[in-house]
Amino acid sequence: MLTIQQIGEIKGLLSGKKKIVLTTHLNPDGDAIGSSVAMLHYLRSKGHDVEAIAPNQFPEFYSWMPGSEDIIIFEKSVAKSKELLSKADIVFSLDYNAFGRVGSMTKYLKEAPGIKFLIDHHIDPEEGFDYYLSTTKITSTGELIFNFIDMMGDIELLDKNMSAAIYSAIMTDTGSFSYACNYPDTYRVVATLIEKGVDAERIHRLVYDTFSEHRLRLLGYAISERMIVWHELKTAIIYLTKDDLKRFNFQVGDTEGIVNYPLSMEDVNLAVLITEKEKKIKLSFRSKGDFSVNDLARAHFKGGGHKNAAGGQSGNNLDDTIKEIKEVLKPLKNKLDYKLSY
Repeated sequence: MLTIQQIGEIKGLLSGKKKIVLTTHLNPDGDAIGSSVAMLHYLRSKGHDVEAIAPNQFPEFYSWMPGSEDIIIFEKSVAKSKELLSKADIVFSLDYNAFGRVGSMTKYLKEAPGIKFLIDHHIDPEEGFDYYLSTTKITSTGELIFNFIDMMGDIELLDKNMSAAIYSAIMTDTGSFSYACNYPDTYRVVATLIEKGVDAERIHRLVYDTFSEHRLRLLGYAISERMIVWHELKTAIIYLTKDDLKRFNFQVGDTEGIVNYPLSMEDVNLAVLITEKEKKIKLSFRSKGDFSVNDLARAHFKGGGHKNAAGGQSGNNLDDTIKEIKEVLKPLKNKLDYKLSY
């Protein structure tokens, strides 16, 4: 976290007009987009020249956020993005903890001469940033954005648009307040956001009730035809092939949230979504209780994240990946034997 001295330094940095670039991670989620939009509004309200860059396209169901239309997509605007990074006085890294998390933008982010500022809630942030606002004991990067604005003494600048973006970040990164949200301060933040004009019910509908028919049919197919339950390991996997995605006219964001559904079963404590991409197998992990999918992903699948939510990848084909996961889990059987109680 920031020291009192660092807070003073940052206030000084932001006291005059600066060229600022906001960046977030590959395959941006609700926390990434909400954090970026909130900071975009906040820093522009302070008079700064601000641009936001995402490595690739974000899901359409986040495009309702006022300001999201200003986010530059790196893979579509490489030259412009490179120029912005090369000329920025300050570069904010939002919702990721390592340079490599921005994909093909990594080289240009590392080479950017401006002051580098990390705001993130993932474990073990990488060295190389000038300032760190980083803790795992918080719901989301969006909540850290609220705290940053508060540290700067600018809560009065919070408007409806900033508040809606921050609320969206918190809501999506906690699964609508169903996990990683046992922090009293979170609900104080949410109360403030609602006081600023956030319509929590409407935002929930904008994010979760705007499925396309194809997306809903993909979800149904994934559960009915592509789910395997390993009862002895209290684990369920869902796998989707490239042909499955093509059949259901896959769009960015269509698989978001699918991994959570197996955890609604009483005796399933680990859920894995396996998605076949062109050059690799993408893995998403979710768990209940004390089983750390962050440790699992880091040790075996070139990934990481949070204790109960993480991602990774496999260089094997789909069938071999499924076999590999099962073999990796067998020695962990006792750790997966968790019973929910009050």
